[in-house]
Amino acid sequence: MATSTGLQIGTVPLEQPFSDQKPGTSGLRKSTRTFEIPHYLESFIEATLRVVPGVAGGTLVVGGDGRYGNRRAIDVIVRMAAAHGIARVITCTGGILSTPAASLLIRSSGAIGGIILSASHNPGGPDGDFGVKVNGANGGPAPEAITEAIHASTLTLKGYRIAEAPDGWALALDRIGSTELGPLTVEVIDGTAGYITLMQQLFDFGAIAELLRGDFAMAFDAMHAVSGPYAQALFEGLLGAPAGTVRHGVPSEDFGGGHPDPNMTYAHELAELLLQGDAYAFGAACDGDADRNMILGRHCFVNPSDSLAVLTANATLAPGYAQGLAGVARSMPTSAAVDVVAKELGIACFETPTGWKFFGNLLDAGRITLCGEESFGTGSDHIREKDGLWAVLFWLQILAKRRCSVAEIMAEHWSHFGRHYYSRHDYEAIASEAAHGLYDRMKGMLSALNGQSFAGRTIAMADDFAYTDPIDGSTTTGQGLRLLLDDGSRVVLRLSGTGTQGATLRVYLESYVPPGGDLNQDPQAALGDLIEAIDTLAEIKARTGMDRPTVIT
Repeated sequence: MATSTGLQIGTVPLEQPFSDQKPGTSGLRKSTRTFEIPHYLESFIEATLRVVPGVAGGTLVVGGDGRYGNRRAIDVIVRMAAAHGIARVITCTGGILSTPAASLLIRSSGAIGGIILSASHNPGGPDGDFGVKVNGANGGPAPEAITEAIHASTLTLKGYRIAEAPDGWALALDRIGSTELGPLTVEVIDGTAGYITLMQQLFDFGAIAELLRGDFAMAFDAMHAVSGPYAQALFEGLLGAPAGTVRHGVPSEDFGGGHPDPNMTYAHELAELLLQGDAYAFGAACDGDADRNMILGRHCFVNPSDSLAVLTANATLAPGYAQGLAGVARSMPTSAAVDVVAKELGIACFETPTGWKFFGNLLDAGRITLCGEESFGTGSDHIREKDGLWAVLFWLQILAKRRCSVAEIMAEHWSHFGRHYYSRHDYEAIASEAAHGLYDRMKGMLSALNGQSFAGRTIAMADDFAYTDPIDGSTTTGQGLRLLLDDGSRVVLRLSGTGTQGATLRVYLESYVPPGGDLNQDPQAALGDLIEAIDTLAEIKARTGMDRPTVIT
């Protein structure tokens, strides 16, 4: 039918609703092929636009990490936004928008929220994965009440509304400017400018530039993903690092055929440069949508739990945090390294379930300033998402002020606070029945494990982690199986839903050595007794058929 503006809007019927569109903590992730099923993407967007508050006359931010399907999805979302009465859609040149920059743009533009097209660190391309994540007006992941309502809506949909583009109209993503689609205004902006301006307010770019223009060699791996344009503008542009500092800086629809996950397995080229060579003093990488980070020094890997602790201990070196921190938070699987720092600083430290939305409540309430997860995600109250490039700049700020190496910073930190030996073992693509069988068996054993011997220690408490939000009082259960040992060590098991093939079992291992102890062991050796004990107790090898983890971090 035609509207009063002459825009043709129709309702496309669905033969039956899709039953598998339940978004997780990181949105709806499926294979690219699944999203290419006729009406699949449109169904989820229809449900979203029916549920998100303020759609009529509102502003919506849309963009993604540039993976295969990104442009088609933006075109669909724009035409559906027009059909639902959205007044303005803001997107970026090429449709390229990092998740941190999207969070900022939502907050700065007064948008009702955003739709971020990314499967984060999952592979891209026609045979890879695609994802749609809905963010709220605060710039953070939509709360559970919204995602549950979206899922409920998908189960009853009989059709979706979409505008037909007039003859001659096309979404011009490759140039800055505005176009009209009936009453809807589509604004294409430079996606990097506002983000870079905010970074200049938080960090001393003069001090960092002086560091990078000296004999301090840095390598940054954008992994053919969305961080490339931001990193080139920051490091090689404003901060004056040599050309070539940013590697793999042009976003690719299939991430150069790689896996855009910044860890030692998938960013192995960068890891080899730093850990086996002497040419570079500092290395870093970000994932597909630039919200995760990996930090390396010469012959030194910084695990993400330690990174959060170091940023907390050195926060006042950055102008944006010079007045100190209100508090900090970490996800439950993240090591307790930051807890020790928070205790010395006399600030609150919160332990939350995995998922950035739990940090969002604490950030909005002003209870915390910094937060982080062991899965290479760190952030602060400057936005409501984790932020990979922010973390890299924070490390450069510390190095510029302290004028020592990454290894020296870590050694000094451990000598003062002690060391939390920590590792995560991921067993990927396990047959779902085997994974759930292992996990359910362990869950059923928990009550009987209290007081039992484990790796030469005693299990002080075994539980399935639950969290009561101190801000809204909501309770979240079933967040991971914990074995808390009498010497402060821990083993945690979780099943992850971020993959699209099978299930992933994550095993988290942690052992604390106080100052004065042996602080220079290889982490896998230091954790060897815990690794052997949990494999025996949970029957990991026997039940998964895997002799070793897919990824060790």
